[in-house]
Amino acid sequence: MTWDVVVIGAGAAGMLCAAVAGRRGRKVLVLETAKAPGEKIRISGGGRCNFTNRHASPAQFLSANPHFCISALSRYTQNDFIALVDRYGIRWHEKTLGQLFCDGSAVQIVDMLLAEMKEAGVRLNAKVQYVEKTEPGITLQLSSGDILECSALVVATGGKSIPKMGATDFGYRLAEQFGVRLTQTRPALVPLTFDGELLEQLSALSGVAVPARVRCGKVSFDEALLFTHRGLSGPAILQISSYWREGEEIVIDPEFVVRDSTGPAASAL
Repeated sequence: MTWDVVVIGAGAAGMLCAAVAGRRGRKVLVLETAKAPGEKIRISGGGRCNFTNRHASPAQFLSANPHFCISALSRYTQNDFIALVDRYGIRWHEKTLGQLFCDGSAVQIVDMLLAEMKEAGVRLNAKVQYVEKTEPGITLQLSSGDILECSALVVATGGKSIPKMGATDFGYRLAEQFGVRLTQTRPALVPLTFDGELLEQLSALSGVAVPARVRCGKVSFDEALLFTHRGLSGPAILQISSYWREGEEIVIDPEFVVRDSTGPAASAL
């Protein structure tokens, strides 16, 4: 079976890429190991999918090459995606700092991307066993035993963030196979967990959310902080986790919390 483009990974990036390639007249196949496409989309934003941000720009992206995202963001902006969401009649609302969420379910975004792929003539298939460079293109073998050939291969497998949902290191291994240099990977946009005495002291606050200024080094975020049964979460903590390194200090400004909050949660902190 021969294809113009094979996309490995039916997440948000893979599905949108496949739909665009299909609309450009390419014969496209998407390969996905999970039981259903767009699994991470389904759980994002508490099930309502925070699908973009009005203020998205290169300044919000962390990379060893800060110029990497500029061309992509200039060719396809947040306004382009908002227009796509509007075209499908998906109702949404704006939260603090330009965050856009579905009024309904994140499944609406998954269904929209699936519809885009279907309209572009894209097919979904199964798991990849191995990939090799051949002439004049690329050869893949699927877990079913089928052999595929394509002119272009897009690797949109994501990282290892949620193994229970099928996330693997396949993309990293494939990069190494073809001599692509890897940078160190580490958790980002994650909650912080405590143990021992500190966790016990804060357990009574589990479920309480307050506005806070959270700082690590010279970087700070003024957003919500959430106490959980395991530690701290909320937008401010998720953001600062991308900058924190082992042994560094994270500072939560209590004066900011008290000044901008009311009730026992603020005084407890």
